[in-house]
Amino acid sequence: MNQELLLYVMAGFVTISAIAMCIQAALLFGIYKSSKAMQEHVTSIMPQTKSILAKTEVTLDHSKRTIAELSHKFNEITDTANQIMDLGKAQMLKLDAVVTDASDRALVQLERAEMVVDDTVTRVHDSVAAVHSGIMKPIREVRGVATGVQTAISTFMRGGRPSVAQATQDDEMFI
Repeated sequence: MNQELLLYVMAGFVTISAIAMCIQAALLFGIYKSSKAMQEHVTSIMPQTKSILAKTEVTLDHSKRTIAELSHKFNEITDTANQIMDLGKAQMLKLDAVVTDASDRALVQLERAEMVVDDTVTRVHDSVAAVHSGIMKPIREVRGVATGVQTAISTFMRGGRPSVAQATQDDEMFI
């Protein structure tokens, strides 16, 4: 390659490097100015920040005390709730015993009532049977005898034999 061309290429790159360095120097100077302005701004805000920090510390201490008080009250409430739950469990056990006893007694009373009802039904049945055998049977017998006498009297009163046209239902059974 030509030496002159190489010299021009190198001179171009050196120029580009010099321009880049100048731009970097300008940016560095801008950063310096901006950091100085930021430092002045931070310096002016610093007293306000210190007062806010002091107030924050006071608030933090107050919050710590409040949290300690609340945790103490919460522990008391928890203890009271546990005692109430224990009493509730004891009362529930007593109530369960009472309900169990009452249900057992009710079952026994129901069984007794069922036995009494069964005995009463048996006695009523026996009474009805006695009425049937003692009163109804003789009434039927008397009625049967009365019907026989009535039939005999009506037969003697009519005179001769009945004709086939006058046959009754009982007579038709025998024909």
